[in-house]
Amino acid sequence: MKSILLISAVILIFNNCKEQEHSMDKEEKIVNELHSIDSLLQDENYAAEMAAILEGAYYKGIGESAPPFLGLAEDTIKISKSVKEEKIATSMAGFYALECGIGLLSAQTNSTPYNWLQKILDNKTGDSALILLNRFANATWKAGQPFRDIARIKKANFISWSELPDDEVQKDYHQIKNAALKLSQVLKPGTIDEQMRQLKNLLQDTAYALEMSSFLDSMYYAGQKQSAPPFISAEEETSVKEKSFRQEKIATNIAGFYATECGTNYLATTNHKTPSEILQSLVNDKISKEDKEVYARFANATWKAGQPFRSLNRITRETFTPFYFLTQADVDKDLVQIKAAAGKLLQSLNSITLKK
Repeated sequence: MKSILLISAVILIFNNCKEQEHSMDKEEKIVNELHSIDSLLQDENYAAEMAAILEGAYYKGIGESAPPFLGLAEDTIKISKSVKEEKIATSMAGFYALECGIGLLSAQTNSTPYNWLQKILDNKTGDSALILLNRFANATWKAGQPFRDIARIKKANFISWSELPDDEVQKDYHQIKNAALKLSQVLKPGTIDEQMRQLKNLLQDTAYALEMSSFLDSMYYAGQKQSAPPFISAEEETSVKEKSFRQEKIATNIAGFYATECGTNYLATTNHKTPSEILQSLVNDKISKEDKEVYARFANATWKAGQPFRSLNRITRETFTPFYFLTQADVDKDLVQIKAAAGKLLQSLNSITLKK
């Protein structure tokens, strides 16, 4: 009897050791894959490759043949962009992150955007909601960087959210909270549908975009304990700057990659799965309905963040609306981008692993 018990105990200890070893191996693989993704995020050539693939996926999705990503001499062409509109776009990331974040939280909890604004302002969101909001802030910030200058993707903080130091995370969350403060002054209580219609009107209002961006800009300086300069100077009202057509083309088409990266990082670190596992489930259409919606929401957020960089008037379009009002066809267009980005990213991760 004692021998049997002893053998059973040894087997149990052995199995526990194997489980711990497997867990440690998986944790190491998660970390290694996230580091690999960081290196790809900061690679300008990879950004160009990814943008070309995503543009091709867009045309395939609408049943058309994709033209060359860059035509003859387009890699050297300069275009004129409004300084005022770029400043507005740069400061709006926090608002779009907030709107998309509370939209998802409202859907998950059957609560209203107004209630989530109050939770944010009262510091009562709970850890899981806080993490989600921070991820949206990271996604919208990333989507704007290549519009400003492709070289900005090489900055030390252009990495996975899970690798960011706490001070960088706090900067993003301050933008979320400041946007919540501003939005809470105009968003009125009501049903979810009524509040979503209010949000739609605000999203499509260029005057409100100027008001919100100016407020977030001033609050950013306040957080740095600095005096904020005038948001738009008299000269900036009408001035333009020359920008690279190539960089604009990359920035316009790469939103789906940043949505995929942020969604994958979120699911990998919260569900304890390797990025390659999650990406494979996307490629094979095996991903859960809930996780697929997370990706769709991130895609909507990164797409929104890029629109005012292209032209402020683009926010007045019918599709520039809360996710709540999107048709399934609209959502499917975004998911085509997510799936294409997942396929490219998975292939890259597998290639990096083989080289190691």
